[in-house]
Amino acid sequence: MNTKRYIISALALLLINFHIKAGTTDTIYNASLFGIKSNGTTLNTTSIQKAVDYISEKGGGTLRFYVGRYLTGTIELKSNVTILLEEGAILLGSTNIYDYNIKEPIPGLVYAKGAENIAIRGKGVIDGQGREVAYNLVDQIHKGVIEDPMKYDRPDNKRPHCIYFRECKGVNIYGIIIKNSATWVQTYDQCENVVVDSITVISTAFWNNDGIDIVDCKNFKLLNSYIDAADDAICLKSHDKTKRNENVEIRNNVARSSANGIKFGTVSAGGYKNIRIINNKVYNTLRSALTIATPDGGIIEDIFVDSLYAYHTGNPIYLRIGARWNNERIGSMKNITIQNFYAEITEEKPDAGYEIEGPVEDNPRNISPSGIVGLKNMLIENMKLKNIEISYPGNGNPNYAYRGTSAKALSEIPEMETAYPEFSQFKELPAWGFFIKNARNISFENVKLIARNKDYRTAIVMDNVNGYSFKNLQIKEAGVKKKKQMIKNNSK
Repeated sequence: MNTKRYIISALALLLINFHIKAGTTDTIYNASLFGIKSNGTTLNTTSIQKAVDYISEKGGGTLRFYVGRYLTGTIELKSNVTILLEEGAILLGSTNIYDYNIKEPIPGLVYAKGAENIAIRGKGVIDGQGREVAYNLVDQIHKGVIEDPMKYDRPDNKRPHCIYFRECKGVNIYGIIIKNSATWVQTYDQCENVVVDSITVISTAFWNNDGIDIVDCKNFKLLNSYIDAADDAICLKSHDKTKRNENVEIRNNVARSSANGIKFGTVSAGGYKNIRIINNKVYNTLRSALTIATPDGGIIEDIFVDSLYAYHTGNPIYLRIGARWNNERIGSMKNITIQNFYAEITEEKPDAGYEIEGPVEDNPRNISPSGIVGLKNMLIENMKLKNIEISYPGNGNPNYAYRGTSAKALSEIPEMETAYPEFSQFKELPAWGFFIKNARNISFENVKLIARNKDYRTAIVMDNVNGYSFKNLQIKEAGVKKKKQMIKNNSK
């Protein structure tokens, strides 16, 4: 036996046991101690806030909620406080908009700013009652009592998130169910050392129900979770040009969305670095399974995507550099690897029948390909796709909508640099598999593209691509034996 190694292992085990015991022996306070009622009708905002403040002032501990419905407005979580929702406990958002901290730039049901070592854990539920809250807010705006910009008759700023944490450190969200938000379900904004693990999100109550938004965070993990959202399911954003998302891991999650499955953006002012997206599934999703976009001058680099499986979705992959709100800053996207990726694209509307569906497009178009689309002065660089299989429906019909592949026809595809970045923004593209434009050093290895029906378009179209390689590329189009499946214009 290696005595030295045995002693080190034993000491390590003792330290781990001490850490576990220390973490489980903090003081637990039952909600009833503070007069908090579980009847679903008593408004508990003041008593819950008193409990949180008291526990924080005492050095920290856990506020435990047993079975019941706890009606409340905004709760501000303080340092060293854990909310424990036991199975059967429901933290129920008030339907009265004035019970929330709407004077803050972004209000929330559970809110924290600058707090450290905070957590929400358990098998219970946070129910934002978002539809009722939003309708109450709309009513107050229409009556002129509250001023808030309206977009498509949706309030823009005052709707509360179920969870909104800003500039917090040491955050743990574990096991809970979050449902029915009035807007984005949960947002972690400029937070550090965050773990969100084994949660369930079901939120199709109202518009803009992003499942989770990770904004300019550092050292963030989203693990083992299920997210069903009316808007983007898993969304990374960058709102501050001096910040960025860095060291983010998204692993072992399942996502369903009436927008995008996993998305970078849309707002991308600062950027993203060292993002790892591993072993995730996307299904019944209207738009792209994976969207990586930087329309606002942000820098995207060192992105690794492995084992992403997408079923019954509208689009597989969309990478886009734009120039929307970049204020003359030069954005960039480089060093991206996508490997072990499988997708099945449907011809029908993928989210048909869900409570809130994504929009039906007014202008008809054929099914869009995957896109890797930069700008002439902002190229997408060093992109590697390895072990990829994508099955498209095909059926592209030139009598329905047509786009040619001559140099002139390709030059007529607009740059659309200021447009909202979306896989269908160009309406009609001349490829059924991949459209690649304004890029450098693009590598395909073991890529299989399938069209289940005959398509008038070619599989791959490249325009202004400087440096590309294809190794073991397989293209199968039903009913076609001989066809030129790759068009290269101004590319080498």
